[in-house]
Amino acid sequence: MAVDRTPVLKRCRSLALDPVFLGIDKKSNRNPHRSNRKLSEYALQLREKQKAKFIYGVLEKPFRNYYAKADRMRGLTGPNLMTLLELRLDNVVFRLGLGRTRKECRQIVDHKHVLVNGKTVNIPSYQVKVGDVIEIKEKAKSSQRYKEILEVTEGRLVPAWLDVDHENLKGVVKELPTRDEIDVPVNETLIVELYSK
Repeated sequence: MAVDRTPVLKRCRSLALDPVFLGIDKKSNRNPHRSNRKLSEYALQLREKQKAKFIYGVLEKPFRNYYAKADRMRGLTGPNLMTLLELRLDNVVFRLGLGRTRKECRQIVDHKHVLVNGKTVNIPSYQVKVGDVIEIKEKAKSSQRYKEILEVTEGRLVPAWLDVDHENLKGVVKELPTRDEIDVPVNETLIVELYSK
């Protein structure tokens, strides 16, 4: 399995991304060396794609597959792509506040701690649907890990398209997220332009 081992804050600096969007409170003290060089159109498009891949933890091939699927769907490709990425199981667990970062949520799913409609699912890229019930396994609920996670994520805002019950470590997908409800600083139009060349 391919793993991106680039230090997170370093990557955030290079993509001009605030670590808060990854669920990380740290700030980098180093000043990025801003050059006055104007980025080309291609460089801007590439940066947006890399930003989306980095935020959701998706590699190139799966990302291309998401784009192809979004292109086949009804409606605009850009918002469709963002909706598909947002409906990944690891991201939904993150949005529900059952993990501090998307990376941690991916690990929680990998370790078979998550049930979708009562069945164990250990595929982070699993696409959740409207009406799906996502919860932490009964055996894992009492562990210290989740108490600590809830302390950290307590003040985090849960999107309107999700319904969460923090006491029972459970959530429901009420509806599909619209682009306005996805608070990710990515300009998906540039990604569409990049792939449609």
